[in-house]
Order: sequence, then C-alpha cells, then structure tokens
Amino acid sequence: MTELNMDYNSERPDLVIPEYGRNIQRMVEYAVSIKSKELRNQVAQAIINVMGQLFPHLRDEENYKHKLWDHIFIMSDFKLDVESPYPMPSPQQFQEKPERVNYPTNDIKYGHYGQILEQTLKTLVNFPDGEDKDRLIVELANMMKRMYITGAQSTISDEVIIRQLKEFSGGKIEWKEEWTLSTADELVPQQVVQNRKRKKTTKKKTRRKY
Repeated sequence: MTELNMDYNSERPDLVIPEYGRNIQRMVEYAVSIKSKELRNQVAQAIINVMGQLFPHLRDEENYKHKLWDHIFIMSDFKLDVESPYPMPSPQQFQEKPERVNYPTNDIKYGHYGQILEQTLKTLVNFPDGEDKDRLIVELANMMKRMYITGAQSTISDEVIIRQLKEFSGGKIEWKEEWTLSTADELVPQQVVQNRKRKKTTKKKTRRKY
C-alpha cells in the first residue's frame, strides 16, 4: 500500500503576512526565483493585481498601491528585484521602535477624583460670586462624593469632602453653612455599591481558583 506524504501547515514556514495566505506567499517566492527581469516585472505586477482584488477595501485608503508594493517586498524578504513605481523600503523601517508617547506627568493627589475635577475646581475659583457659582460648587462637591463612593466602594463624611474641596481650590472656596450635600444613598444607591463589591470578591476567588 502506497504511503501518503501529508503536508501540514504546522510543518511549513511561517507566513510573513498571514492575511494574504500561503498561495500569495508562494507566488512572491516564485517571482524572486525568476531570472529574467522582464518576466519578473510582469509576474510582480500580476501579483499586485491579485492582492488588490483580495482586499478591495484597501482602495479606499490613501496610497493603497504603495502599501501593496511595500507588502510584496516584505513578503520577499526584500529580495524581489523589480522595477517598482515606489522605492523598495528597507528592513530597518519596519524594525524601528515607535516614538514614545508623552503622557501627562502631573501628579494626581486623589486618583479616584482624577485630574479633570481638580482643573475644573481651579477654574471655578475665578467665576464671579453669585447663585450660579454657589450651585456649581455644591454640584461639584456632590460629584466628588459620588466618585469617592463609587471608586472606593465605601462612604465618606461630608466634612472630608468639604476639606478636600477647599484644598483643591487652594483655600479659595469656603463652604457656607446653608449648603448641604446629598446623602450617599441619593448619590449612589447601596445596591450599586454592594454589586461592585460582589463582583470584586468574585474576581478574587476566580484568580485563586486558577
């Protein structure tokens, strides 16, 4: 009985750009092996046309033809010697590390409030005195209380919120006796807090299990 030689993908070389599949990869490898440059140019152009048909959505992108030629050069391991309408990219272009993204370095004293709230309070200080400013101060204080309860999953006293509010404003916001904060239940129903605690406990148990 004749023994069959099975050809498994796991035993084949890895695809350079898997999206195009093994047939395109083989076509590129064949193009590299062609000795006649004229024929090599024709085959490369045919491969580019096939690649474009496989991914028609690329035509909506800017310079999509340029991208296709870059891809065919990459799949050839930069060995394809053809007359391309675009210069062959160098391997170094695809090995360069992306530029470091500059993240804000300003320290946030209370992470559960975030930086935006602090900036908003600093802006609020310059508002003209009056009912509108008073209402905004109370609303922001309630927001701080809600954010604390939601983030820390525990209650916080009004005195602490008022003290922090004054601290954030650089001592320029003084709490008036007639102002009142909403209760914890009004801002964040206890059911929400309990659900968050339950989810957190479940995650911890799941981690221990594995």
